[in-house]
Amino acid sequence: MSKIKLFGNTSSAHVAEHKQRKHGRGRRALIVIAVILALLVGLYCLCVFSDIPFIAKWRTIYIQTAMDTMNHQWLATAFLPQSVIDEAMSQREGAMQEQTQHNSADDWAGNTESSSPPTSDSPSTSGGAISEEDFYELFWELDRDSMQAYLDEHPEALDNGWENLYINEAGLNDSGTSIQTTMGEQVLAIDVPNQILLVRVSGTGYRGVLAVAKDSSRLSVKNSANLGESGQTAGQIAEANGGVLAMTGSGFIDEGGVGNGGTLNGYAMSDGVGQGDHLGWSYKRVELREDNYIYIVDASSPVNPSTTDAVEFTPAIIVDGQRLNTWGWDSLNPRAVIGQSDKGEILMLVVEGRLLDSLGISVNECGEILERHNCMQAMNLDGGTSAILWYDGEYVTRCSNPDLPEGRQLPNAFVYAGT
Repeated sequence: MSKIKLFGNTSSAHVAEHKQRKHGRGRRALIVIAVILALLVGLYCLCVFSDIPFIAKWRTIYIQTAMDTMNHQWLATAFLPQSVIDEAMSQREGAMQEQTQHNSADDWAGNTESSSPPTSDSPSTSGGAISEEDFYELFWELDRDSMQAYLDEHPEALDNGWENLYINEAGLNDSGTSIQTTMGEQVLAIDVPNQILLVRVSGTGYRGVLAVAKDSSRLSVKNSANLGESGQTAGQIAEANGGVLAMTGSGFIDEGGVGNGGTLNGYAMSDGVGQGDHLGWSYKRVELREDNYIYIVDASSPVNPSTTDAVEFTPAIIVDGQRLNTWGWDSLNPRAVIGQSDKGEILMLVVEGRLLDSLGISVNECGEILERHNCMQAMNLDGGTSAILWYDGEYVTRCSNPDLPEGRQLPNAFVYAGT
């Protein structure tokens, strides 16, 4: 009987000890969970409410990036208080107010390096023979050493003379050339007959292409064949109008993100014919006038009588050589920008975004890229899935929607005519 009693007591002790250990493990698990939750709450509060500059900057970028999309605003609204969202977006209101204070001077071209931009009749663009020095004067951006090294490896490039030199490694499946600009950019294409230079622009989290078109007299806005009903891709518009280079033009009504590019958002002019209704306060208009220069003015102002082509959007980035306050557009998104340098060259910048290897870029960073090329006037255009650059029969930037390799249908496009 005593043995049975002893065994029974031992069993009870083991059960009690087991329960105690189990209870202890449960308490420890609860403590771990509580600590993790506390850390998460603390991290959330730090990210959402902290005034630490680094955190505040990236919180603003996150909010603006989400709110600038058509279908992904929930990434901000689902997790952040409305007051925090409003504070981040309020920074844009001040920048928008400043937009109304900056318009191109009618005589800005007189203060540039060249008082008249190249035209189709100028010696460097007329198709006649040019010398090596003429070439380097026209393509002043090129690093001579890297250019010469490339020609040493590919002497056939000069078989038809400097005036017919054509190098194109700009396709999406191409890796570019070994040629560099003096700004440290990789050269993708040099097209002497059409006076075009394409370079790779890249930085932390983004990549894109800058096209420098030397003859501004070849630029115009061309409409979709069925404007008012449906749009066309940039490449389709270019090919229908003898273009060799094309990019995004006007924005369009895109309710629900399913617009077909047929209805203009704002006013536009193509070859002297205006269409659409002017956008309101803080929006800007880029006008291409008869003197082949770009002018940026308020969208609500009268159209200059000498304007031949125009589109409206916002914000202006550079006006008369002065970079404007665009900190209200800090979101990382696909971007499209049209500009003009102090030599009268047309600058067409498209940066890819919303992709794993290219999240996008802020408007301010676009200004930094263009300043390297002595930009005097520049305006942000409709970006997002509309941002696209087409050159000589192929797209040289990717649409942010992989299902649209040719980009979205657009109401119009900036088209640079080929020879």
